[in-house]
Amino acid sequence: MYRMMAAMLIALGAALLTGPRLIAYLRKLHFGQTIYELGPAHQKKQGTPVMGGLMIALGVVLAAIVCHPVPWRGLSDPVWPLLGVALLSMAVGFADDYIKAVKKRHDGLQPMQKILGQVLVAAAFSVYCYASPAVGSGIWIPVLNRVWDLGFWYIPVMTLLIIFMVNSTNLQDGLDGLLSTVTVVGGGAWAVICALLLLLPGIRELCDPAVAEVAGVVSAALIGGCIGFLRFNRYPAKTFMGDTGSMLIGGTLVGIGMMTRMQVLLVLTCLMPIVSSFSVILQRYYFKLTHGKRIFLMSPVHHHFEKKGYSETQIVSMYAGVTMISSLIAVLLVCAGPSA
Repeated sequence: MYRMMAAMLIALGAALLTGPRLIAYLRKLHFGQTIYELGPAHQKKQGTPVMGGLMIALGVVLAAIVCHPVPWRGLSDPVWPLLGVALLSMAVGFADDYIKAVKKRHDGLQPMQKILGQVLVAAAFSVYCYASPAVGSGIWIPVLNRVWDLGFWYIPVMTLLIIFMVNSTNLQDGLDGLLSTVTVVGGGAWAVICALLLLLPGIRELCDPAVAEVAGVVSAALIGGCIGFLRFNRYPAKTFMGDTGSMLIGGTLVGIGMMTRMQVLLVLTCLMPIVSSFSVILQRYYFKLTHGKRIFLMSPVHHHFEKKGYSETQIVSMYAGVTMISSLIAVLLVCAGPSA
């Protein structure tokens, strides 16, 4: 628990200390956001420095290493694959941001380039988890308190899960402070869940203690990094995290869920990013089926609320409240596990 608190404070400090210099440097390089959307009037945000997610990444990596539970397990230590899926997911986003900001190609990476990068990262991490004695091919089912072994199907199913979650967090990053706020709340739930995995009888055997400790430290570091980032990203934002930050967050959260074998709880802790994805999917297919009709005024659905007249801060507060309720349910499901 003390390591988790220390990790949160270190990541928070790293973001607060590096933020001003990073923003100034990004502005000097003209790494600014280009606004092309046809929906809510965000033109005033034109040129806001992007890639601010780098300060979150720095905090997470630094805190994960400094506060790592002892003893270290060398190259087989669970911190490396967890940081790996987070940073490699971020790398795909960084490449996308770089092309947008420097090459001035507003589409960034070509769709096939982006999906190929994500597939390679997702498949590699899924194979690692499948082959790892500390993780394996089982996933815990809440309420039933049973582990469902997917066998070899674990690899393709988890590969799709990673891609879906990384893109869901990317879609959620559309308003000042939105993704970072819901991540603080959802990440807080994961920190509590990891602590419970170390304490609760009947649940402890579901996850290797070393994995639970590392996942808890990384969860806390993500919370601290996002709180520090909010200092510069809350409305009106001085910087955006970009795909760099949103894909880092997606990779980190899904990595924690997979390594603790509690992937099902991602539905609750990451509810609003998932809602964003489904709003885009529903809008697209409904538009095609009805030859031009729409369910939402604009998707992802947070832009629909903007069109309805809600302010960015109101939408962020609403999303945070829903995430808090769904995350509390996730924690209660873990607490109820031993007696199920």
